[in-house]
Amino acid sequence: MPMAKDIGIDLGTASVLVYVKGKGIVLNEPSVVAMDKNTGKLLKVGTEAEAMLGRTPGNIVAIRPLREGVISDYDMTERMLKEFIHKVAGFSFFKPRVIICVPSGITEVEERAVIDAGIQAGARKVYLIEEPVAAAIGAGIDIAKPDGHMVVDIGGGTADIAVISLSGVVESASIKIAGDQLNEAVVKYMRRTHNLLVGERTAEEMKKRIGCVFPKDEEETMDVKGRCLLTGLPKVVTVSSTEMMDAFEEPVERIMETIHSVLERTPPELVADISTNGIMMTGGGSLVSGFDKLVSARTGIHTVIAEDAVSCVALGTGKSLDSLNAMQDGTMNLSRRRQMN
Repeated sequence: MPMAKDIGIDLGTASVLVYVKGKGIVLNEPSVVAMDKNTGKLLKVGTEAEAMLGRTPGNIVAIRPLREGVISDYDMTERMLKEFIHKVAGFSFFKPRVIICVPSGITEVEERAVIDAGIQAGARKVYLIEEPVAAAIGAGIDIAKPDGHMVVDIGGGTADIAVISLSGVVESASIKIAGDQLNEAVVKYMRRTHNLLVGERTAEEMKKRIGCVFPKDEEETMDVKGRCLLTGLPKVVTVSSTEMMDAFEEPVERIMETIHSVLERTPPELVADISTNGIMMTGGGSLVSGFDKLVSARTGIHTVIAEDAVSCVALGTGKSLDSLNAMQDGTMNLSRRRQMN
């Protein structure tokens, strides 16, 4: 009977990507669970559950079990993981070893919760890897060399900024401001400026279609449907990409400040490396138009967006499966780990 394949999971606030050794990324679905409130029965997971967000009748709730990069609903996370692992591994007599990606700012309690959820969901052993490290590996950076690289990973719930050298995180910061907060900023802006109430999914679409954080060569516009706060009736408003820049200003400023502060704390030798190697951006949030240009303009360091920004973390998690045997149980180089004596 074949041994169960090792699995890498990028357990994100917005989506879950699963990598199976030898096959690559086999699953990419939203981290959403729909359940029946009355019976507690799990109805749908992933894409089908996401379609229900903001549209469910009373007895059905669609929830995101992860908030800001960490587990907010333990029971649901475990059940979601179980579904996804089952989807990719099927019923196997052997339990797979699983490596799960976590934000670099995670606490020990939160870490424990991820490990436990993984074990409960059917893993034989759970290892953890930090998001920026996984993102760097996935972006094709050789992290084993004594050469400094900076990774800015902007996901759905967290932005992780780290300087990596010799397979470890030298300096890092993790802030709970990323794609979701950009969406919230759009919702607030529409309410404040246009007296229009828009849902989270509409805000997400606006971000993808006309959102930008650096002036575009040509302004783009989009017609946005929502509910007018004054009349309570549906209304359509035309929004421009310049307006989106205003809407994003606050969260984007916070991300820029964090990049700056990580650079300030980085040893000078590594700063010299980074100015040669450039800054690598990964994660879905980095795809907002002009993010790389903004970082370049503010830091004076050449910035590029990784080729497959959305799946970088999952790819890196998957690639690190090869070195599973060398890892100590439970964790992989979480930089603030005190060495167990």
